[in-house]
Amino acid sequence: MIIFGWRVMWKSVGRGMFRCQRCGADRPFNHMVGRRWFTLFFVPLIPLGQTGQHVRCQACGTRYRMEALNVPTSAQPQVALPTGMRAAAVAVLRAAGGGSELSRRRAIDAIRAAGLADYQAPALDADLSASFMSQQPGQDLARALNALAAQIAVPAKEWFLAETVRIGLADGPLTDDERRMVHEIAAQLGMTQAQAYGVISVTEQAARA
Repeated sequence: MIIFGWRVMWKSVGRGMFRCQRCGADRPFNHMVGRRWFTLFFVPLIPLGQTGQHVRCQACGTRYRMEALNVPTSAQPQVALPTGMRAAAVAVLRAAGGGSELSRRRAIDAIRAAGLADYQAPALDADLSASFMSQQPGQDLARALNALAAQIAVPAKEWFLAETVRIGLADGPLTDDERRMVHEIAAQLGMTQAQAYGVISVTEQAARA
């Protein structure tokens, strides 16, 4: 008697960290891909094609659709915020031609407050040099801010934008180039023009008071 049939077998093709809804915390996961096999006497012989994929929590074993990876882990904002602030502060200073001593000092304070406590003037000089020499500074800024925008709410975006405005205001009113850069930062954060104008206006008024 010949016994044949089909069987789905799963294989791990990757791993990483994600936010497990069942565990309620960051957990390691396996990226699983299924393939249907033709079997003879229950032995898989011929691969027939993929049947789907999912992520599986290594801690509790729960399986999720791939969309589960879109939920930020608790560690991601801790990295995205200082990275975004560093990129935005350098972009504002770059728009001012390198920035004055007052604006540079304000930029360092903003970056340190965002999470890089050891950030100092030599690091800022290195970032400015790298920004001036980069062939795609706009793309570098967009990547940093887009990653941040996906992980913070509107109030946090408004606070972030206000911090970049204060860098430009540290040595006087915003120049046209600084203002354009601040609006670009707002756009990359996913803010509307009305939101950007509101934050900039309130921050300027507070600086004049």
